[in-house]
Amino acid sequence: MSFENQLSRVALAFGMGLLIGLERGWSTREAPSGSRAAGVRTFAICGLLGGLLGALASGPGGALTLAGSILLGAAFVAFSGVISIFGLAENKAARRYSATTTIAALLTFVLGAYAAIGDVRIASASAVAAAALLIFRQGLHEWVARISRLEFESALLLLAMSCVALPVVPLGPIGPLGGVNLREVWIIAIALASISFVGYAAVKVLGERRGVLIAAAAGGLVSSTAVAFDNARRAASGEGSPRVLAAGTSLATAVSFIRVTAITGVLSPNLALLVAPALLVGMALNVGFAVVSVYGRAGSPGEPTAQFRNPFRFWSVLGMAATMGLLILGGRALNAWYGAAGAIASAAAMGLFDVDAMTVSMSRLMPELSARTGAYALLAGVASNILTKVAISVIFGRRWFAVRLAAVALVCLIAGWLVLLMTLTWLEP
Repeated sequence: MSFENQLSRVALAFGMGLLIGLERGWSTREAPSGSRAAGVRTFAICGLLGGLLGALASGPGGALTLAGSILLGAAFVAFSGVISIFGLAENKAARRYSATTTIAALLTFVLGAYAAIGDVRIASASAVAAAALLIFRQGLHEWVARISRLEFESALLLLAMSCVALPVVPLGPIGPLGGVNLREVWIIAIALASISFVGYAAVKVLGERRGVLIAAAAGGLVSSTAVAFDNARRAASGEGSPRVLAAGTSLATAVSFIRVTAITGVLSPNLALLVAPALLVGMALNVGFAVVSVYGRAGSPGEPTAQFRNPFRFWSVLGMAATMGLLILGGRALNAWYGAAGAIASAAAMGLFDVDAMTVSMSRLMPELSARTGAYALLAGVASNILTKVAISVIFGRRWFAVRLAAVALVCLIAGWLVLLMTLTWLEP
């Protein structure tokens, strides 16, 4: 390792110690002089000490040698003993129980040593993360105090679904007709649970109106159908205003129209010219409905406000994911059987839930289809997705939630059909 490289690593070790020391010094700035076990200077020296010992422990090529490993381990044990003694004395003097300063000093020493023998990017990023964690202590404590047991359990369940269960779910399809991809169904379940959890958190932090709309717009980037399901469930359980929840579902639908337009524009620009006007009109109608529903009128006296009681219900999410997985399977089976000959029927079947896959399939079929047939097929898939949301609202939601969505869906379908006819008349040769 060159002199310049080694010097820069030791300097980084010193800088990381100084950064963590500045945070510790700022946090204890009101403490009397001489009452702290470690401050800015001590932490800077801890980082420098770790860096120098790491440099000594590494061989000529920069690799850690056996003798160096023994030296570094013994130094860490000695350092741990010294800093622990002073940390204990500080706690006794202040009559408190805290290991933060001691652990931070140990981490500073380790980061300094790692900066000398390891990846400097990991070392510097870890130092910044540690300083941020220390400075946000009060906010973290307040945030933890506001978390309910149900919220914590739901977050752990969502993490288990994503990090524990997903890697072991089988990859290949199972069953006849191409089979059901269990991993795909499980990913749908994770998406449903995530959208529900994000909506819960958004309403809790931002309030009913902004929370529902922001969560719906974000959810629409993943699955507007999942947003419709979650909002219908919450409307039925009285966790929010059907008017605001219906507006959120409409906004998610508008986002899905933008997604379809973008995908079509990339894969089949000629098809996009025909379907984009109808999709953009549908988007405008849904956005307008959402804005008027939320901000155009005041809520009625008896109208419930959003008080989400549960981030998501596992078995409900799993059942809906299985249903959506079967719908996707049915749409793909129709597409495989009929191909271009049954493009409109297969697009309508595929669009029941997976509008993105339907859009990709129809765009790829365009060389085998006429422009008119391709436009009809793609918008048939979009229309079936809209009707799926209406069906979900009728089955799972409250009456006025369903009525609002059915009304905007009807207007959207009629307007889209008329715009498509005009577009075909003007653009087709």
